Amino acid sequence: MVKRYSGMLLSVCRRYARDEAMAKDVLQETLIRVFQHIKNYQDTGSFEAWMRQIAVRRSLQWLEKSSFKHELQPVEMPDNKLVEPEIYDRMGAEEIMDLLQELPTGFRTVFNLNVVEGYTHQEISHLLDITESTSRSQLMRARKLLREKLIQLNKRSRYEVAIVRK
Repeated sequence: MVKRYSGMLLSVCRRYARDEAMAKDVLQETLIRVFQHIKNYQDTGSFEAWMRQIAVRRSLQWLEKSSFKHELQPVEMPDNKLVEPEIYDRMGAEEIMDLLQELPTGFRTVFNLNVVEGYTHQEISHLLDITESTSRSQLMRARKLLREKLIQLNKRSRYEVAIVRK
């Protein structure tokens, strides 16, 4: 079971963790929790989804220890510039994960819960003990920051292409 599901669970943990070591620690605790509570699993849904939910909750508990909720965020927000779709075609999954890792912990956590895991702002507010408006604000800021990073990445890659063509 560990061999079969640890890769999938590690990818969930990586989305929330600050680094690889933290992700592996959370994975270990997730697997322990799965084994401890496997007798409580009810065959009403996907076993994989049940384990993913445990991984998300364990990740959030680890983040709670670092209390990201009190992070200072920049007041100045990036402009609403359009990102050219071609940048998306050139990016791989690993590059996107690296980009997400650059987000402040609070932004990254809310973004992952909402966009990747599909939680509502109401559910996020309960999970993280924040208000729904804080969840919405964190998501909006995460998207703007990602957009700005994509614009910078696109400009950098165009510059590199121009140098190669000369």
